[in-house]
Amino acid sequence: MSEDALDFWLDVQQHENLCKAYFKDLRRSGRSVQDEWPQFADYARSNGSHFSPLLSLPSEPPSPNPTSPNPLYPVSPDPAGDFDPSHSPLNPSGSRGRRDTESHGPNHGMTSPTPSQGVGAFGERAQKEGRTSLAPSQGAGTRSGRRRSKAPTVIARDRAIEKQALQESAERIFYRYLFDGGEREIYLPPSLRVYNFPESIEGETSPLIPDLFHAQKIYVFKALEQDAFPRFLRAKAFANLTPFGSVVRLIAGLLCLWGAFVLAFSLIFLNWKPRLTRLWLILPFLFAFILLLSSYYSLSPLLFLLNLSETTPFHFINVKEPYVRKLVAIRAGIIVVASLLLTAIFVVIFTVVPGHRL
Repeated sequence: MSEDALDFWLDVQQHENLCKAYFKDLRRSGRSVQDEWPQFADYARSNGSHFSPLLSLPSEPPSPNPTSPNPLYPVSPDPAGDFDPSHSPLNPSGSRGRRDTESHGPNHGMTSPTPSQGVGAFGERAQKEGRTSLAPSQGAGTRSGRRRSKAPTVIARDRAIEKQALQESAERIFYRYLFDGGEREIYLPPSLRVYNFPESIEGETSPLIPDLFHAQKIYVFKALEQDAFPRFLRAKAFANLTPFGSVVRLIAGLLCLWGAFVLAFSLIFLNWKPRLTRLWLILPFLFAFILLLSSYYSLSPLLFLLNLSETTPFHFINVKEPYVRKLVAIRAGIIVVASLLLTAIFVVIFTVVPGHRL
């Protein structure tokens, strides 16, 4: 669902903020990434990282062949190129009945580890040493509490951020959103799926941790931007009623329209005098058409005049955004004008028709 995708994007954003805080702490303390985390420094030189502006890496990498890609850290495909609205997890008609979303970042050209190959050289070394990534059964058992826990909304700054905190943050995201059968699993294209979590090797946090979810974050943002956000605008920026409020107005409008027709035909077949009495039909017809059109457009002109918008049934908030008020004003004006025209047409018809007492 789009709510899970949005939460994933927010958690990844917080994870990246945690990584930025770690690199800034290193810089403030006078230490370099090359000394504290040489594996990540080598990875960032070989593949690039959207944290590069914070790293202050030497211009001359120590690797033997800097011009060729490092086979230890494969590069992921462009997440924007993988986005297909028809197969997005937010789309009920897409694969597996749900659609995923994409994220944005300041540097779309930056690369991140391929999820399916994300363990890279560290994963190969781990397999040789018999320390592979957590199996699903083990991950579900040992980290069930962590997976159920929510990400903190505030990063504690009573002490410097440590690499272990980065790994714990990445684990929480992986087992919550990307682990098969996770609590709030989202669905991604095969090229962006993370099948195994890169474990620490010999006490060193995997260099894939900071950029592990960046490509997925971009993909999630793209899907939200192209699907969920337009639907949100249609529901909130172009309307001020909930579906329940629209149904209530539909029922009330039909009742008013029925009452207007009953009154109109009664005045005709009773041959009520004077004929100008039929002008009272303006009220039921006007209320009926305003209610019916309000239901159709999910927009109430009365709520617009009160500068309110319905969030949940019979709960309202003030509209503070001028652009939203402008959009609602245009649509409310269309509803009022259309209601007046329809009312005038029907009142004229029922007024000029000669009466005939049955």
